Amino acid sequence: MDLHADQPVGAAPASSLSHWLSAAWRRKWSVLGIALVLLAAGLGLARLMFGPQVIAVLVERGNLVQTVVASGHIETPYRVEIGSQITGTVADVLVREGQEVREGQKLVAIEASELQAAMVQAEGAVAQAEARVRQLRELTKPAADQALQQAHANLLNAEAAYERASKLAASGYGTKATLDDATKNLDVARTQVRTAELQVYTSSPVGSDYVMAETLLGQARANLNTARARLGYASIVAPRDGVLITRKVERGSVVQPGKALLVLAPAGDSQIVVQIDEKNLGQLALGQSALASADAYPDKRFAARLSYINPSVDINRASVEIKLAVTDPPNYLRQDMTVSVDIATARRENAVIVPARAVNDATTVPYVLKAENGRAIRQPVRLGLRGVGAYEVIEGLVPGDRVIPLTTGVKPDQRIRVVVP
Repeated sequence: MDLHADQPVGAAPASSLSHWLSAAWRRKWSVLGIALVLLAAGLGLARLMFGPQVIAVLVERGNLVQTVVASGHIETPYRVEIGSQITGTVADVLVREGQEVREGQKLVAIEASELQAAMVQAEGAVAQAEARVRQLRELTKPAADQALQQAHANLLNAEAAYERASKLAASGYGTKATLDDATKNLDVARTQVRTAELQVYTSSPVGSDYVMAETLLGQARANLNTARARLGYASIVAPRDGVLITRKVERGSVVQPGKALLVLAPAGDSQIVVQIDEKNLGQLALGQSALASADAYPDKRFAARLSYINPSVDINRASVEIKLAVTDPPNYLRQDMTVSVDIATARRENAVIVPARAVNDATTVPYVLKAENGRAIRQPVRLGLRGVGAYEVIEGLVPGDRVIPLTTGVKPDQRIRVVVP
């Protein structure tokens, strides 16, 4: 009897396939490695034949603004150093650093008892000088006028007596002694009149006594003003509105003229002080507009205007100091705060623009890799303005061309497959 007579047709091939699959499973890692090698070889062959895939950016028309970017810090156009005009001991400091103050606000009080005593003494001297002037006006001058009137009356009597004595002596009825007495009395009366006239004159507003009294009064008043001013110096006040950014005085300190006790940043306009690289100097001009942002508030921007360019160059840093006026400073700005500025130095409308990341050797012999007919073609270009992340192309490219960024690593004349971003 044939035991294999009932065996199904095709059983042998099925057994062979099962045997092959079993063998392949036992060697799965080897098979997988071979497959990966074959896949990599295929991809490499495709890359060699057709080139790598690269993203090519589009050359377009648009508006371009050339800017100079730099960092600086906030300052007021000037700062006021506040000090003492007298030597003394500080009785109290009435403000703190960083405080806003108003013009005329008292900042520092200096011990003033000695100054107050000096002012009282000066006031007494003024009162005494004023009394002397009133005495001349109310007493001495009227008394001198009365004395002059009396002297004139005495002179008239002396003249009459002399006339009688002269006539009697001439007629032989009078004695020489009587005539001599009349003559002497006449001379005395005349002297008294002259003396009275001098007293009236010297006590009048043009006389020496009155002028001397007025002079003493003026000196006394000047001394009083000096004493009052020195007493005022004992209170150090704010010369104008602003913010105190420095305080170098404490209660009990001995202060002297010439030493700054407080530093005031006046309220109002602010400015940005920036050190610009010397190579950018040719692009700058007074009046150029800028946008600034504080490093502490990067999302907030404010306008500024170039107002000053230092005529000299810092030879150590190869930089130039410039200042930008901020006419409407935001409230969050603080003194010496760090800010970044973008100064608009030029503007071009409807320019041909290429991204800066696609330009090679921009400062020497610029060129780009232009995607054309499946290859990266080296294309020389002539550049114009440089904006933020882009260049103006004057010659070499037209709108619609596609260029390859530097980061792709593509070489000139290399085959490429362009991918549109």
